[in-house]
This record gives sequence, C-alpha cells and structure tokens, in this order.
Amino acid sequence: MEKKRVSDSKVTTAVLMEPADANVAGNVHGGVIMKNIDNTAAVVALRHAGSNVVTASIDRLDFHNPVYVGELVFLKASLNRVGRSSMEVGVRVEAENPRRGQVRHVASAYLTFVALGQDGRPTEVAGLTLQDDQERRRNAEAADRQKTRLAEKQREQAGREEARR
Repeated sequence: MEKKRVSDSKVTTAVLMEPADANVAGNVHGGVIMKNIDNTAAVVALRHAGSNVVTASIDRLDFHNPVYVGELVFLKASLNRVGRSSMEVGVRVEAENPRRGQVRHVASAYLTFVALGQDGRPTEVAGLTLQDDQERRRNAEAADRQKTRLAEKQREQAGREEARR
C-alpha cells in the first residue's frame, strides 16, 4: 500500500451558527461544536483510509472561547499519525465574526479513528509521509498522546480487575 501525504486528506470546513444551534443566551451549544469536530475529522480519516471509519476516542476537549449565533465556525483538520488501522486527526476550531472579521481560537481536539473493511473489522490503512518539521513535530506529539492513552487504558483495566477481586 502506497503512503499518503498529510495534505492528501486535509480538510477545512465552515459552518454558520444558527439560532437552532444555541441556548437562550445565544451561545452555541458545546455539543454542536463537538459534532462538527467529529464530522470534520471523520472526513479526513475517510479520505486517508478510503474505507468506512469509526471514532474510537476523543482526547480532552477544552473550550477556550464561546461561539455565538451568526458566527462562522472554521474547523481545520489534518492527520497527525497513522497506525496499522488507526489514525489520529487533529482539529483546530476557530470562530469568526463575519461583520468585524475578528477570529478567535475556540477549541482543539485530537480524535482517533479506526478504518473498517467490508466485513466491519479493522483494516489496514496507508502509511503517512511526513514532509516538513511541523508534520514531524505533530506526529511525535501524537505518539506521546498514544502512549498516554494506552497507559490510562491499562490502569483502567487493572482497576476493574482489582474491583472484581
């Protein structure tokens, strides 16, 4: 399987926030932003894998600034790291007041997807060609996050086994 570049699957989406996306104070619900993060990241993973993908995990998500009705939300997503069947996608979320042109960083998230074959089981994906220092740095940071996720999973499993005793 031939390797692919980060730029081959990179995506930027823009979504206009409407009244149905918000609470009575006019703030957009965090869940609306989360759904858009997941959808945008899934497109990146789908483009890279060329097969169905499912969200396996979402790392910590912090909201830095509110989003208001009438603002444009830009979701910038690209691959950070690729495993045998898994892919980490990073998403940066920005909100823009289109009348003033002011842009704010709203949130960042890292999502892990697994590619699925026609049988519904994990399937191998193409490797990732890293082309510059930024892509190499993001790949190394993703490797660190993966180690942290795996260690946490092992601690949780050990805790469940201890609780059963």
